[in-house]
Amino acid sequence: PAPQPKPQHAITVAVSSRALFDLVEERRIFEEQGVEKYVQYQQDNENVTLKPGPAFYFVKALEHVNARLLELYPDDEERFDIVLMTNNHAQVGVRLINSINHYGLTIERFCMTGGKSPIGYLTAYLTNLYLSADSEKVQEAIEAGIASATMFTANKDVAYSDTQLRVAFDGDAVLFSDESEQIVKEQGLDRFFEHEQLNENKPLAQGPLKGFLEDLGKLQKKFYAKNERLNCPIRTFLVTARSAASSGARVLKTLRSWGLEIDEALFLAGAPKGPILVKIRPHIFFDDQMFHIEGAQKLGTIAAHVPYGIAQKYHKSA
Repeated sequence: PAPQPKPQHAITVAVSSRALFDLVEERRIFEEQGVEKYVQYQQDNENVTLKPGPAFYFVKALEHVNARLLELYPDDEERFDIVLMTNNHAQVGVRLINSINHYGLTIERFCMTGGKSPIGYLTAYLTNLYLSADSEKVQEAIEAGIASATMFTANKDVAYSDTQLRVAFDGDAVLFSDESEQIVKEQGLDRFFEHEQLNENKPLAQGPLKGFLEDLGKLQKKFYAKNERLNCPIRTFLVTARSAASSGARVLKTLRSWGLEIDEALFLAGAPKGPILVKIRPHIFFDDQMFHIEGAQKLGTIAAHVPYGIAQKYHKSA
C-alpha cells in the first residue's frame, strides 16, 4: 500500500531509539569500538528483541489512547502519530523493526539519519513532542522551538497504568516561561512572592511544553464530548515546587486564561517531588531541573529533562 501521509490533525510524537528501547550495552559498544563494530553487533543480534527503554510505556499509553479514540471517532485523524527518529544507520533498522513488531507497537514512520542531526526532519514533520536520550539534540530541538526533553530511566521498576495515559508537568520553565525562576535567582524568594501577588491577574508567558498540554487537552475534550469524562484515558498533573498560598493563584489563572484544564494541581511548597510522583505514577514527568529529575528517578519515576531557561545557564556555568 502507498505510504499514508501524516494525518492532518495528528499529534506527532518523535521518539529516539535510545528513548524507546534499552540500548545501554549497544551504546557502550558504539563508544568503545566505533560505528562499524556497533552496526555489525546490531545485525548479528537482529532477532534478539530489545528491552523497553524509558519512553516505552509512555508510547504504549499513547497507543491505548489512539485505540480508544478510534472506537469513538473511526473517521477522525486527531490522534497520536508516533515517529521513530534516530540517527542510527539504516542497517540497524531491521532490529528496531523486529522489536517494534514483537511488542505490537504501531510505529509506521522511521527516520534513520545515519549520524546526521534529526532536527531538520523534526521541523519537517511538524513534531509536537520529541523525546531523546541525547541531551545535545534535545537542546538543539528546544532552540528550534520544538517541545523536547531528555529521557532518563527510572532506577526502580514500577507498574504503570495501561488504561490511562498519565502525564505530569512541572510549572515554571516547563508549562510557563522561566520569568519567575529569573526573579528567584536575581532577587530571592521574598521578592518573588511579592511579584507573583502583584501580577496574579497577568498570565505567565508560555513555556516549551504548553503546546503539548494543549494537545492532551484537545484529546480529552473529544472523550468528554462522548460523555466519557469519568472514563477518560488521559490524565494530566501539575507538580510544582510553588506554594499554593503565595504563588499558586497566578499559575491557575494562567491555565484558565489559556482555556486549559489540568486534572490535578499539586503545590509542594518546596517539598521534594519524588514521593508525590510515586503516588501519581506518571508515564512521564517533565521538569527543567536535574535536581528534581534525579529525585524522581531514584524513587522509580521516568523523568524527562527540559533544558530551557535560566536554570540551564546556571547549570552550564556550574
